[in-house]
Order: sequence, then C-alpha cells, then structure tokens
Amino acid sequence: MENPNVTENRQRFIDILTSTGRENMDYVIEDLDALGFFEAPASVKNHNNYPGGLVQHSLNVYDMAMSLRQAAISLRPDMEQLLPEGSVAIAALLHDVCKADIYRKVQKARKNEVGQYEKFDEYSVSYENFPVGHGEKSVIMLLRSGLDLEDEEIFAIRWHMGAWSLNPNSVEDERSYRDAHKRTPLVSLIQSADSLAAQILERDVATV
Repeated sequence: MENPNVTENRQRFIDILTSTGRENMDYVIEDLDALGFFEAPASVKNHNNYPGGLVQHSLNVYDMAMSLRQAAISLRPDMEQLLPEGSVAIAALLHDVCKADIYRKVQKARKNEVGQYEKFDEYSVSYENFPVGHGEKSVIMLLRSGLDLEDEEIFAIRWHMGAWSLNPNSVEDERSYRDAHKRTPLVSLIQSADSLAAQILERDVATV
C-alpha cells in the first residue's frame, strides 16, 4: 500500500471526531498532535509501517466498523440503538492512540543486490514512556485528555485486540473480557473491524 496523504487523512480524522459533538475533543486532538500521532506508523514491520500509517489504519478501522454496523442493522434493526454512530467513530478512530509515542526511527545496515552494505531507515518500538498495556493505555490517555468516554467505548477500546490482550494466567482478565462482550456489541464490532482492516484493507498485495 502506498503512503497516504497525511494532511488529508488528518483532516478527515479530525472532521469525523468533531462531528460526534463530544466535549473536549479538541484537547484530544491537540495531545495527539503533540505526541506525533499523525506522522506515526501503525507497526514496525507489518501493516502500515510507514509515516502516517497509524492515522490511515485508524480510518480503515472506522470505515470497516461503519460497514459492519450497517450490515448488523440490516439483519438486526435493534442494533442501531446499541451501536450509536458516535460511539463507533470514537472507539474505531481512537483505539490505537497508545501507539502515538512508541515508534522511533533508527538506521540499520543491509546488503544490497551487489553484496554491498547500505544504510536504511527502520522503526524500533519502545513502551518505556508509559508501560501500562495496550488498550488500557489508549483509555487512560483519552481520559487524561479530558474525553468523557462512555463505558461501552472504554470496553471496546480496552479489548480491541481480543484474546491477544488476555493474560493467560489471569482468571480476572478472562472474566472481564467475557463480561465486556456481554455488556455491549461494540466490543465485537471494533475487534472485528480492527482485524479486518489490518488483514484485508492493509494486506500487502504481494502476499495475496
């Protein structure tokens, strides 16, 4: 996938979030700007590992989540009330804000096609700035920015990685994960949208 237009993606991201009408969203955006969210990659070597890849991934998750929401409503009309557009937008676009400050560009060396070593830029990752977990970190960052998250949004952001974020030795983790799914279908929606965005929308055509 080619590098996106970061300026256009940034504006679309902001427009969608501000359209939710949620109080203090401007503070959230200011904090994300300060952390370099809009220039960050989404991963080191996997999906969207280029500058601006994180905001592109967030928009991909949003687009996928809205498509899944519409499909769910067509099959279960009662889902419209349980999956408010604003909550879907907030959970989808902000699920990975925890990645805003973890990537650093480093220079490495590799052999080129003629066997000579050449330098190239790559990303490294460090969680040392705020080591509290993945989904948990996103929730904490948003609350610190002044965003009054609904419980359902907290559950969806916290558990967006699904079972991958479970501590296999924690019965409490497993119970919380199950209970979050029971409380709101938003958890399943965001979890599915995140996976589908990474594995389908952001899939390298060379691997297909």
